[in-house]
This record gives sequence, structure tokens and C-alpha cells, in this order.
Amino acid sequence: MKYLCLVYLDAEHWSACPDPACADYARQLADSGRMLAAEPLHATHTATTVRVRNGELTLFDGPFAETREMLAGFYLVDAKDLNEAIQIAAGIPPAKHGSVEVRPVRQLQTGPA
Repeated sequence: MKYLCLVYLDAEHWSACPDPACADYARQLADSGRMLAAEPLHATHTATTVRVRNGELTLFDGPFAETREMLAGFYLVDAKDLNEAIQIAAGIPPAKHGSVEVRPVRQLQTGPA
């Protein structure tokens, strides 16, 4: 089953985890066959939030919500169950400085129901 591990960090810890540490962990996951994708994100000031209401497009600078921790990146993994996904998330280096939200991925229905 696919799980998305969303990495959140506050501004103070945004650069606390060097890229090589995250890349090494991603490489370990890839070598084990459990890594589907992983990418860090640029800082939240580069974000644009898009809303469409009543057919009208509205853009906002920055993330949707004002929160202390900001989305810093993600790991999309293949795990046998939630427990394995949690163990994978616990190994993500930024988990020591922020938090990692683990969520199962729904299959998108693209054909006839």
C-alpha cells in the first residue's frame, strides 16, 4: 500500500537537516524497494495557493494556512501496512526536528465506476 509521509518543520529548524542525510535515507529506502518518490520543497514564501470559487480563480502568496510548522517535503513509500509506514517515517531525518504526518494514499478512480 502507498503511504505519503509529509515532513513538517518550523522556520527555526528549516535547515537543521542537511540534504545529504535525507538523500542517504532516501537511497536506503530505494535500495529496499519501498521508495516511490521523495522531494524536499522550497521555503513557504515561494508557495502560491490557488482557489476556484464559483468559477473564479483566486491566487494567494504563501501557503493556505498560517501554522507554526510548514510543509518541507515528502516521501511517497510502499509499505505493507501502517505500522511499517510509521517505522519508515520515524527514520526520516527531519523527524528529529519537526514532525512527519503519515497518510494512506487513496486510489484515484480514473475510469468508469
